[in-house]
Amino acid sequence: MSINWFPGHMHKARKEIAEVMPQVDIIIEMLDARIPFSSENPLVPQLRGNTPCIKVLNKADLADPALTQRWVEHFDNQAGIKAIPISQQNPEQIRALLKLCNDMLPERNLDIRGARAMIMGIPNVGKSTLINTLAGRTIAKTGNEAGVTKMQQRIKLDNNVILTDTPGFLWPKLSPPTCGYRLAVTGAIKDTVFDYADIAMFAADYLLQAYPQAVMQRFGLTELPENDIALMDAIGIKRGAMRKGGIVDLEKVGSILITELRAGNIGGITLETPEMVSQELIEAKAEEAAKVKDKAEREAERKRKAQRKYR
Repeated sequence: MSINWFPGHMHKARKEIAEVMPQVDIIIEMLDARIPFSSENPLVPQLRGNTPCIKVLNKADLADPALTQRWVEHFDNQAGIKAIPISQQNPEQIRALLKLCNDMLPERNLDIRGARAMIMGIPNVGKSTLINTLAGRTIAKTGNEAGVTKMQQRIKLDNNVILTDTPGFLWPKLSPPTCGYRLAVTGAIKDTVFDYADIAMFAADYLLQAYPQAVMQRFGLTELPENDIALMDAIGIKRGAMRKGGIVDLEKVGSILITELRAGNIGGITLETPEMVSQELIEAKAEEAAKVKDKAEREAERKRKAQRKYR
């Protein structure tokens, strides 16, 4: 299964962002620290140009600290980018963003005109909560689901920073396909567009490889299951998620596993590493090239058959 979701209001948001971008001094792109690559929007580099960018790795308290640091180093090695991990349980980390906005514009006389910042991010990454913390009051509507913010708004903050908020938006094609699964696992895609059993299988397979001890401890397992299905069965038995006849209810188990992961109950979990996504991009590019080649060969064969037919 592949997960694709690009509602109309997100297409509208992209156009609005492109129109206002020339007026922006600095971009604040919020990422989910558990999926720093998958929660990046590949349209941002096209829209950003040379505008400085702060990559905010939000929900760092739910992520693996060691991997978060590796992602920070990965982003800091890119020109014009500064990455910082934050937790929304720590308001001081968030408020430090205002000073960082000004620090990244050393050639700008900010006494004459304050920094104009734009905050961007996928749905449910925590933009609205961050804005309310920066403003010191409730300005942006918050909600624990994708697609709460629906239109742009401008907010004047301390340090003479003017912040433009934008609706969260995904991109037309989620590639590589694993990105769609990670976005679904962490809650960036509305639960109505996938089934828990499917994405839970994906999560179970990854957790067995990357965090086996954490999974065993959380669900009280004495032996490590052999594969994703065995893990789902073990969780179903432990949590009583059974159907008639002693069959594990995979949908219920999927909901349990995803809920536990999202809440951080399994521990600090990061679902991707820089090395992992680099390999996925290579494979995705090779797969796309193979499809293009196959299409060209089929078209060439079609033309040859047509030529033989009319000789």
